[in-house]
Amino acid sequence: NRIISGLSVGTLVVEATMRSGSLITARLAGEQGREVFAIPGSIHNPLARGCHAIIRQGAKLIETAQDILEELGPLAAIISQNQGGVGEKITGNNQNKLDSEYQKLLEYIGYEATSVDILVERSGMAAANVASMLLVLELNGYIEVTARGYMRIGKRDE
Repeated sequence: NRIISGLSVGTLVVEATMRSGSLITARLAGEQGREVFAIPGSIHNPLARGCHAIIRQGAKLIETAQDILEELGPLAAIISQNQGGVGEKITGNNQNKLDSEYQKLLEYIGYEATSVDILVERSGMAAANVASMLLVLELNGYIEVTARGYMRIGKRDE
């Protein structure tokens, strides 16, 4: 838990009981100065009680992926500069256009479900870079995750 929270910029808790490993990771993330986010749930759902507890303790309430992007946007840009592109986001003045590396990765995905392993093989990039880029593509509405892998879904401006 300590390693996972230490490697992450932020920790999102989706469901957690009051005695949950997710809450341990969230606590460690907070102690390490990382962002902690939680998605609230029904007050009748025991799996939402842990989320409610950490929101009361200061975790940021999250309703959409955009909430996380708004919170981590400036931080992600700093990390990208310091790590030479890991976590690199969409570049240029037009935020709706992808840079060439993201465009290539998107082409490797196509419209069929494609696993991360296949994308690493096709692209020749490090798995960490591919995973980071996939997250950005998903959060920006270019791909979605299925049980069989990542699928291209298009973009509103395409």
